[in-house]
Amino acid sequence: MKNILLIGGSHGIGLAIVNELKDNHQLFIASRTADTIVHKNITHIPFDATKDELDLGQLPEKLDGFVYCPGSINLKPFKMMGVDTIRQDMEINFFAMVNVVKNIIGKMNEGSSMVFFSTIAVGTGMPFHTSVSAAKGAIEGFAKSMAAEYAPKIRVNVIAPSLVDTPLAGRLLNNEKKREAMDDRHPLKRVGTANDIAQSAIYLLSEKSAWVTGQVLGVDGGLSTLNIH
Repeated sequence: MKNILLIGGSHGIGLAIVNELKDNHQLFIASRTADTIVHKNITHIPFDATKDELDLGQLPEKLDGFVYCPGSINLKPFKMMGVDTIRQDMEINFFAMVNVVKNIIGKMNEGSSMVFFSTIAVGTGMPFHTSVSAAKGAIEGFAKSMAAEYAPKIRVNVIAPSLVDTPLAGRLLNNEKKREAMDDRHPLKRVGTANDIAQSAIYLLSEKSAWVTGQVLGVDGGLSTLNIH
């Protein structure tokens, strides 16, 4: 069994990853809530990424995989976006992630894998995405540098989804008209599911992706590369 640490894992994409891995791996889930992740192979560590220092004493000596799930979606015109909002987005998406990585990097095993999350809005300019694109763009640059610095010991990759039907995106999909419009934007005519993204994360954590590092993997229903309208 591999030892895998997830920051976040109680909801959305993180929970979908947990549900796929929990029977065959030892999972260490650091999150604010634990009611959805009770299982014999799961150790829960109470943790708020923006406030707490991770208790390394509850982790194994070596980790084979690491996934950072917390994120935010603040979509507003730039002129209505306060600097504090941008700072908060950077904190939860980037600085909190870097803090955890700094603390656990010495625990990462030979051949281990780290998985972070971005957004297609980094590579495809989208209005009202200034804050989240800035934060996620920082993640992409950080991940590529980390992949170069720690090769061949640690693989580091990023998943860049389009809109995914999770609690975080709830207000963007909270009625049938919004959902139909969002579905129609994508060449595959639907928004993503948590499981769509989870399967890509599981691939990047596994030996099946043993020759993949420093990549930003678009999992987006074709939106970032196909123009069918």
